[in-house]
Amino acid sequence: MKRLILVFLTLTLTIISACADDFQDGWDASKRGDYKTAFDKWKPLAEKGNDSAQNSLGVMYYKGYGVKKSFKAAAKWYRKAAEQGYASAQYNLGLMYEKGEGVERDDVEAVKWYRKAAEQGFAEAQNNLGLMYKKGKGVAKDDAEAVKLHHIAALQGLA
Repeated sequence: MKRLILVFLTLTLTIISACADDFQDGWDASKRGDYKTAFDKWKPLAEKGNDSAQNSLGVMYYKGYGVKKSFKAAAKWYRKAAEQGYASAQYNLGLMYEKGEGVERDDVEAVKWYRKAAEQGFAEAQNNLGLMYKKGKGVAKDDAEAVKLHHIAALQGLA
């Protein structure tokens, strides 16, 4: 039984390590501007549920890096990562709802996703959520809450 557990753990760690290596290979390729390789590395990972790869595909589709620019495809991949709790994807999805890019413009949904990322300490989301409170977009206007959120973001270095 102990041998079976050891084999299982070894196999699991090998798979995790291979996924991490593939993600890093994609990251290195994207930094070189080799978006085809990045896409080829990240797509299988994203399809298996890797939130980092899903967010990265979202960025590729949003910016048109190595793929045809598609806000709809970007929103799809951001949503997959955001629903797993990936803060950057939650922020990105919030932006898309606020702007109406790839999704129906919806300030309440934007606030929802900004809040999820802000609660994880994502400074840009804290700042944008503060702006939503300042303007009364998707939430009741609340200057005190806006100032609080901007202050928290500023403490993290976001001027």
